[in-house]
Amino acid sequence: MVTVEDFNNDYENKWCPGCGNFGILDAMKKSFTNLGLAPHDILLISGIGQAAKTPHFMKCNMFHTLHGRALAVATGAKIANHELTIVVNSGDGDCYGEGGNHFLNAIRRNIDLTLLVHNNQVYGLTKGQASPTSRMGFTTSVQRHGVIAQPFNPLTIALNLGAGFVARGFSNDREHTRRLIEDGIRHKGISLIDIVQPCVTYNKVNTHAWYKQRVFDLYADNYVPDNLENALAMAQEWDERIPIGIYYQKEGPTYTDRIGKLDGGPLITRPTNTAGLDRYLSVS
Repeated sequence: MVTVEDFNNDYENKWCPGCGNFGILDAMKKSFTNLGLAPHDILLISGIGQAAKTPHFMKCNMFHTLHGRALAVATGAKIANHELTIVVNSGDGDCYGEGGNHFLNAIRRNIDLTLLVHNNQVYGLTKGQASPTSRMGFTTSVQRHGVIAQPFNPLTIALNLGAGFVARGFSNDREHTRRLIEDGIRHKGISLIDIVQPCVTYNKVNTHAWYKQRVFDLYADNYVPDNLENALAMAQEWDERIPIGIYYQKEGPTYTDRIGKLDGGPLITRPTNTAGLDRYLSVS
């Protein structure tokens, strides 16, 4: 029987005390064990940033990629073994900034993976610059007169591109986040879970207390996530009320479902013949 302890390792964690990443890490471990997934059943992929360090603090298969490129690597991994459970850990800058183009195309393709975006509205690893989700007027050491660009809204983008599972979580509510991750992994297709979280060092606006005054649980409200128009309306809510839960869910064919060559099973299980590569690899 798989337990949370099976995912623990001895690597030193240097996140700031009070960082929202701790709640997400805890929720991930619990969700994996509840689903009966052992460390070898899962591949965690991440880019660059504090959120991207999450796989380092778990015992499992992991691939730490370049800034913004986690979804590109995850796509290749899913094509190579479409039976593998893949979870991507990314931050708001990593995924929506540097990785914005990959974010759009992963949704279009409907890659069967779970995307966890740790959204603290700031670049926490590189000393607190504004991120794509920073609100207008937010001041940093770089944006000293405040952010002057409209914030990126990942949920409306995902919904309009046809994503089949769009959700928002809150790092402090670990049990709620656990449930979201489990539902996201069960969903067939891409699952976007944007998890709002405080950055206790560089974001003094969106604090633990700020979120607690605003978040409300769609699970508790018995909301049914089957209406796209309702989901789009909720995705616009922020300043006074922030819905957490599944906004919209609808399954459809995934990217690997559409690749006929995969009908015979995962590519990694098939015999290979590398003899033909010798003439390309040989040094004259």
